[in-house]
Amino acid sequence: MADLGYDGKVAIITGAGGGLGRSHALELAKRGALVVVNDLGGSVDGQGGSHTAAQQVVDEIKAAGGEAVASYDSVATPEGGQAIVQTALDAYERVDIVINNAGILRDAAFKNMDAEKLEPVLDVHVKGAFYVTQAAWASMRENNYGRIVNTSSAAGLFGNFGQTNYGAAKAGLVGFTRVLAVEGAKNNIKANAIAPVAKSRMTEDLLGPLVDKLGPEFITPVVAWLAHEDCPVTGEVYSCGGGHVARVFTGVTPGWTDTESLTVEDIRDHFDEIRDEDGYIVPANLTEELQQTLKALQG
Repeated sequence: MADLGYDGKVAIITGAGGGLGRSHALELAKRGALVVVNDLGGSVDGQGGSHTAAQQVVDEIKAAGGEAVASYDSVATPEGGQAIVQTALDAYERVDIVINNAGILRDAAFKNMDAEKLEPVLDVHVKGAFYVTQAAWASMRENNYGRIVNTSSAAGLFGNFGQTNYGAAKAGLVGFTRVLAVEGAKNNIKANAIAPVAKSRMTEDLLGPLVDKLGPEFITPVVAWLAHEDCPVTGEVYSCGGGHVARVFTGVTPGWTDTESLTVEDIRDHFDEIRDEDGYIVPANLTEELQQTLKALQG
């Protein structure tokens, strides 16, 4: 089969000055995409800023024969999101792909979590993805085409000590992805998410010796596929790291029903049935889950 290309497709990649974002940018540019390399150039916890990181990646892409422009705007404000997209429109007149990769960490045990650690993490991860994607949405709808890849995390899907802020943000991105998939369907806009385990500034101190086996090059192929026009799925989440790729999904058990006189004792007595995973379904949207509930209520 032919190699996958992105000729003429315009891709915005946030947090692309290093790590995963840089890897995504280099790969898509190598395959013909016109890339907006966005990076505020701040520290891992979101402090400061510099034009160096984004410009270096742009220079790398151009040196390899690709095409790219830099953006230094923050994703964390509506104005920043609009400015990032405007950079793409000014340079290439459209937006086809948005890869929401920008992120920061401000870890602390829940008892020590405060607004100073919570708000910036939500601003960058959740609001940042929202602002950039919403600004690009009009171009995607106008061209009846779009591919969105959001960067979630196992911390949001399964939980991790010291990351209530980060976990809440990353779980929020899954809900964001699911709704975009529903709303984008009629305009050929597909949205998916990844939960990566990879070496980056944010993880190298956490993963120890294993980190060397978890390079960004094992994540980028998954992102690139989800961002490709041939990708057949939308609203899905993929765990990936070190060459292993797996789908993560939300399932609903058949449960147990009593439409006449449900009591607390009934829940206690039938809790094993409620939790039994045999025969679960994987709803694609709220309507499908609701249909399952209505079916149970109708007997």
